Amino acid sequence: MGEVTELFLVMLVLAAGAFAPLGYFIYKFSQTNAKPFGETEPHGDSPSVINDFAEKAIGLIKGLVRGK
Repeated sequence: MGEVTELFLVMLVLAAGAFAPLGYFIYKFSQTNAKPFGETEPHGDSPSVINDFAEKAIGLIKGLVRGK
């Protein structure tokens, strides 16, 4: 009977560990006006060197394709 109790406790600890991130997300989501991570900028509004380089590369490729 002790083996079943030990197995139950181990499974309970594993389940708690598995569902902890979900519980944390629900906690943070309900904390501040349904915004889980506070005030964040929308994607693409902040300047980025990588985004600028990608836009230039896409523009160059479009120019080469249109030129043919």
